[in-house]
Amino acid sequence: MADYQHVLVTHADDVVRITMNRPARRNSLSFEHLTELLGAFHEAAASGAAGIVLGGAGPVFSAGHDFGDVAARDLDGVRELLTLCTDLMRTIESVPQVVVARVHGLATAAGCQLVASCDLAVAAEGAGFALPGGKAGWFCHTPAVPVARAIGRKRLMEMALTGDVVDARTAERWGLVNQVVPGEELDPAVDALLARATRGSRASKAVGKQTLYAQLDRPEADAYAIAVEVMAAAAQTPSAVEGRAAFLEKRAPVWTD
Repeated sequence: MADYQHVLVTHADDVVRITMNRPARRNSLSFEHLTELLGAFHEAAASGAAGIVLGGAGPVFSAGHDFGDVAARDLDGVRELLTLCTDLMRTIESVPQVVVARVHGLATAAGCQLVASCDLAVAAEGAGFALPGGKAGWFCHTPAVPVARAIGRKRLMEMALTGDVVDARTAERWGLVNQVVPGEELDPAVDALLARATRGSRASKAVGKQTLYAQLDRPEADAYAIAVEVMAAAAQTPSAVEGRAAFLEKRAPVWTD
């Protein structure tokens, strides 16, 4: 793994842990920080790991875009920044690994966008989530994209228009996070969920994850067209053949991928 200034990366036990490390800036997402996060996810994707955990150092998960960076940019510069941020979010969805957000504190604006873009999320009871642009001067247009797909239209409108902080239990009820636990139980809960989500064939799961994102939010007929073709092709893969054979022979499967 490369050396980074704003990100800590460790790789152990088939898990890559990417930790945003700008606590003095509330893990705000400057261009440099986004660039390092994108690089870390690309490295993790190529590492052969089974899962990725995204977390933040300090009291805040991420406060979103670094306004100091934004204020120094003209229209083209802000567009470049937002495009880079979008590339990061799409990369999180496209990497073959299962990505779990470890949310220990406040996640606002693009920080909330990060949580919504991860495949799964576990939050501490003291965590909070907000799209604060609705009560300020710069609306959370891009953060709202994955949040909308996680919680639905009415809940999105409430978050985006009021800008209010949503507590962890409410976020769980709305579907923004999978699980809420006491702070001292956060790491074991993240590890347990990741272990369950990474069982089975890695190759099969990678195709499965990418196909889920490809068919989400499409009309049902289009979604089925995508799923039928991928599932038919996947039926011929070694992992599918082994899975069926193990089931029929009443034995534990042996995964080679």
